[in-house]
Amino acid sequence: MIKKVKKNKRFKKLNGTLKNSTESALDKYFKTLNGTKPDNLYNLVIREVEAPLMKKIMEYTENNQTQASKILGINRTTLRTKLKEYKLIK
Repeated sequence: MIKKVKKNKRFKKLNGTLKNSTESALDKYFKTLNGTKPDNLYNLVIREVEAPLMKKIMEYTENNQTQASKILGINRTTLRTKLKEYKLIK
């Protein structure tokens, strides 16, 4: 059974940490560009974040796709598609 996460101080702190980490990573990325304008930044960021998210959620749920899809708030079919895309399943 999946426990629902309450929106408490701990959740807000974790959420803030992820946000801060993302901002820091983007700051570093922009500095490496030396003024060059990036292309398809949105797709790059989604790919870079989504792949480890899928890997870690599957580890967390011990490869239970039903639990993983519920935790992520996505359809199980969508989850399977993404897992195949990132070569986490065949």
